[in-house]
Amino acid sequence: MAGASYTQIMESGGGIISTVRATRAAGDDELYRQSRARAERMLAAGTTTGGMTNKRFGRVGDSPIIGAGTYADNATCAVSSTGWGEYFIRGVIAHDIAAMMEYGGTSVGEAARTVIMEKLEAMGGTGGVIAMDREGHVAMPFNTEGMYRGRIDAEGNVTVEIYKD
Repeated sequence: MAGASYTQIMESGGGIISTVRATRAAGDDELYRQSRARAERMLAAGTTTGGMTNKRFGRVGDSPIIGAGTYADNATCAVSSTGWGEYFIRGVIAHDIAAMMEYGGTSVGEAARTVIMEKLEAMGGTGGVIAMDREGHVAMPFNTEGMYRGRIDAEGNVTVEIYKD
Protein backbone atom coordinates (compact mmCIF):
# COMPACT_ATOMS: atom_id res chain seq x y z
CA MET A 1 0.00 0.00 0.00
CA ALA A 2 3.00 2.26 -0.35
CA GLY A 3 1.96 5.56 -1.85
CA ALA A 4 -1.74 4.90 -1.26
CA SER A 5 -3.89 7.79 -0.11
CA TYR A 6 -5.65 7.79 3.24
CA THR A 7 -8.98 7.22 1.46
CA GLN A 8 -7.59 4.24 -0.48
CA ILE A 9 -6.22 2.68 2.69
CA MET A 10 -9.48 3.15 4.61
CA GLU A 11 -11.60 1.87 1.69
CA SER A 12 -9.44 -1.25 1.55
CA GLY A 13 -10.06 -1.95 5.23
CA GLY A 14 -7.09 -0.24 6.89
CA GLY A 15 -3.32 0.02 6.54
CA ILE A 16 -1.24 -2.75 8.02
CA ILE A 17 -3.95 -5.40 8.28
CA SER A 18 -4.88 -4.85 4.61
CA THR A 19 -1.23 -5.14 3.65
CA VAL A 20 -0.99 -8.42 5.56
CA ARG A 21 -4.14 -9.78 3.90
CA ALA A 22 -3.11 -8.67 0.40
CA THR A 23 0.39 -10.08 0.84
CA ARG A 24 -0.95 -13.41 2.06
CA ALA A 25 -3.43 -13.61 -0.80
CA ALA A 26 -0.61 -12.95 -3.28
CA GLY A 27 1.33 -15.88 -1.83
CA ASP A 28 4.42 -13.87 -0.81
CA ASP A 29 5.20 -15.72 2.43
CA GLU A 30 8.31 -13.74 3.40
CA LEU A 31 6.62 -10.37 2.96
CA TYR A 32 3.61 -11.78 4.82
CA ARG A 33 5.79 -12.75 7.81
CA GLN A 34 7.43 -9.30 7.85
CA SER A 35 4.08 -7.49 7.58
CA ARG A 36 2.55 -9.67 10.29
CA ALA A 37 5.49 -9.09 12.63
CA ARG A 38 5.25 -5.33 12.08
CA ALA A 39 1.51 -5.36 12.82
CA GLU A 40 2.03 -7.34 16.03
CA ARG A 41 4.58 -4.84 17.40
CA MET A 42 2.44 -1.74 17.00
CA LEU A 43 0.93 -0.05 20.05
CA ALA A 44 -2.32 1.90 20.23
CA ALA A 45 -4.21 3.61 23.04
CA GLY A 46 -7.85 4.55 23.24
CA THR A 47 -9.61 6.30 26.10
CA THR A 48 -13.26 6.99 26.69
CA THR A 49 -14.76 8.98 29.52
CA GLY A 50 -17.78 8.95 31.73
CA GLY A 51 -17.16 12.62 32.36
CA MET A 52 -17.39 14.47 35.64
CA THR A 53 -20.57 15.03 37.63
CA ASN A 54 -21.72 18.66 37.49
CA LYS A 55 -19.04 19.56 34.97
CA ARG A 56 -19.04 23.01 33.49
CA PHE A 57 -20.78 23.30 30.11
CA GLY A 58 -18.25 23.10 27.30
CA ARG A 59 -15.55 21.52 29.45
CA VAL A 60 -13.10 19.38 27.51
CA GLY A 61 -11.42 16.70 29.58
CA ASP A 62 -8.09 14.97 29.14
CA SER A 63 -9.36 11.89 27.25
CA PRO A 64 -9.40 13.44 23.76
CA ILE A 65 -6.12 15.30 24.24
CA ILE A 66 -3.20 13.24 22.97
CA GLY A 67 -0.43 13.31 25.56
CA ALA A 68 -2.71 14.18 28.46
CA GLY A 69 -5.14 11.28 28.89
CA THR A 70 -4.13 9.11 25.94
CA TYR A 71 -0.80 8.44 24.27
CA ALA A 72 0.95 5.74 22.25
CA ASP A 73 4.45 5.47 20.84
CA ASN A 74 5.72 2.22 19.31
CA ALA A 75 9.18 2.85 20.78
CA THR A 76 7.95 3.02 24.39
CA CYS A 77 4.36 2.41 25.50
CA ALA A 78 0.64 2.99 25.14
CA VAL A 79 -1.20 4.81 27.96
CA SER A 80 -4.87 5.33 28.81
CA SER A 81 -5.77 7.49 31.81
CA THR A 82 -8.63 8.16 34.17
CA GLY A 83 -8.95 10.82 36.81
CA TRP A 84 -9.19 14.55 37.30
CA GLY A 85 -8.59 15.64 33.71
CA GLU A 86 -7.40 19.18 34.31
CA TYR A 87 -4.35 17.82 36.14
CA PHE A 88 -3.67 15.25 33.43
CA ILE A 89 -3.76 18.07 30.86
CA ARG A 90 -1.46 20.40 32.83
CA GLY A 91 0.99 17.60 33.56
CA VAL A 92 0.81 15.94 30.12
CA ILE A 93 0.63 12.76 32.19
CA ALA A 94 0.31 10.08 29.48
CA HIS A 95 3.17 11.49 27.41
CA ASP A 96 5.33 11.95 30.50
CA ILE A 97 5.30 8.20 31.12
CA ALA A 98 6.55 7.51 27.58
CA ALA A 99 9.15 10.29 27.88
CA MET A 100 10.56 8.82 31.10
CA MET A 101 10.95 5.51 29.33
CA GLU A 102 12.53 7.03 26.22
CA TYR A 103 14.88 9.54 27.84
CA GLY A 104 15.51 7.91 31.20
CA GLY A 105 15.42 4.25 30.27
CA THR A 106 12.92 3.44 33.03
CA SER A 107 10.50 0.52 32.82
CA VAL A 108 6.83 1.11 32.10
CA GLY A 109 6.03 0.17 35.71
CA GLU A 110 8.51 2.57 37.25
CA ALA A 111 7.63 5.42 34.87
CA ALA A 112 3.88 5.03 35.44
CA ARG A 113 4.28 4.78 39.25
CA THR A 114 6.55 7.84 39.38
CA VAL A 115 4.26 10.01 37.25
CA ILE A 116 1.06 9.03 39.10
CA MET A 117 2.33 8.72 42.67
CA GLU A 118 4.79 11.63 42.62
CA LYS A 119 4.08 14.14 39.85
CA LEU A 120 0.26 13.92 39.72
CA GLU A 121 -0.07 13.82 43.52
CA ALA A 122 2.28 16.79 43.94
CA MET A 123 0.04 18.78 41.61
CA GLY A 124 -3.03 17.87 43.69
CA GLY A 125 -4.49 15.54 41.05
CA THR A 126 -6.01 12.12 41.45
CA GLY A 127 -6.40 9.23 39.03
CA GLY A 128 -4.52 6.43 37.41
CA VAL A 129 -3.35 4.88 34.17
CA ILE A 130 -3.21 1.62 32.32
CA ALA A 131 0.08 1.50 30.44
CA MET A 132 1.68 -1.25 28.36
CA ASP A 133 5.14 -1.33 26.82
CA ARG A 134 6.11 -2.91 23.51
CA GLU A 135 7.07 -6.16 25.29
CA GLY A 136 3.62 -6.52 26.85
CA HIS A 137 4.52 -5.45 30.40
CA VAL A 138 1.52 -3.75 32.01
CA ALA A 139 1.40 -1.12 34.77
CA MET A 140 -1.83 0.12 36.36
CA PRO A 141 -0.95 2.53 39.18
CA PHE A 142 -3.52 4.85 40.75
CA ASN A 143 -3.60 7.22 43.71
CA THR A 144 -7.29 6.85 44.56
CA GLU A 145 -9.15 4.31 46.69
CA GLY A 146 -9.87 2.20 43.62
CA MET A 147 -9.71 2.12 39.84
CA TYR A 148 -11.64 -0.24 37.59
CA ARG A 149 -9.04 -2.04 35.49
CA GLY A 150 -8.44 -5.29 33.68
CA ARG A 151 -6.22 -7.11 31.23
CA ILE A 152 -5.92 -10.32 29.26
CA ASP A 153 -2.45 -11.79 28.79
CA ALA A 154 -1.11 -13.74 25.81
CA GLU A 155 -2.23 -17.03 27.37
CA GLY A 156 -5.80 -15.75 27.77
CA ASN A 157 -5.66 -15.23 31.56
CA VAL A 158 -8.11 -12.52 32.60
CA THR A 159 -7.45 -10.14 35.49
CA VAL A 160 -10.10 -7.67 36.69
CA GLU A 161 -9.54 -5.49 39.74
CA ILE A 162 -11.04 -2.48 41.49
CA TYR A 163 -9.20 -1.80 44.76
CA LYS A 164 -5.53 -1.84 45.72
CA ASP A 165 -4.09 -5.19 46.83
